[in-house]
Amino acid sequence: MHAKDILIDGYGRIREEVHAAVEGLGPDELNARPDGEANSVAWLVWHLTRVQDDHIADAFGLDQVWLDEAAGNWEKRFGLGLPRHDTGYGHSAAAVGKVRVESAGLLTGYYDAVHERTLGALRSLAARDLERVVDENWDPPVTLGVRLVSVLSDDLQHAGQAAYVRGLVQRAAS
Repeated sequence: MHAKDILIDGYGRIREEVHAAVEGLGPDELNARPDGEANSVAWLVWHLTRVQDDHIADAFGLDQVWLDEAAGNWEKRFGLGLPRHDTGYGHSAAAVGKVRVESAGLLTGYYDAVHERTLGALRSLAARDLERVVDENWDPPVTLGVRLVSVLSDDLQHAGQAAYVRGLVQRAAS
């Protein structure tokens, strides 16, 4: 098995977890926050998708799906009133509260569009590409391989958090 095949499998697992976290939830459940400082399922899935979109686009020299009108007009469809390039990193509780969605389909639609672009980029990889430096702002500089694993790890953590919040919200409603 090649490294790119392992990455493709890993990113496929993110997709499975994202869909499982939001499947069957309505707007009230998606946007519910266990308390005023906590993240909602909607925010967690939106954020992990924005990070993947941003980081993959940057690493491969692609346009972000979020900002690409031809790729679905996602920024306008979400209509969050946040800065265009916002990924949710460092959001205050008030900013988290701005991320509200009306359907699970909006979240999975955007995630699936980012996932497809990610898979296209991963399929193009050669082993030597993983050593390419993509971010010199760190010591040591970040290679493409490290960035891809970092996004994978971060996204899986947030998908797990979304599943946990889902459980809390559903338990509180029963």
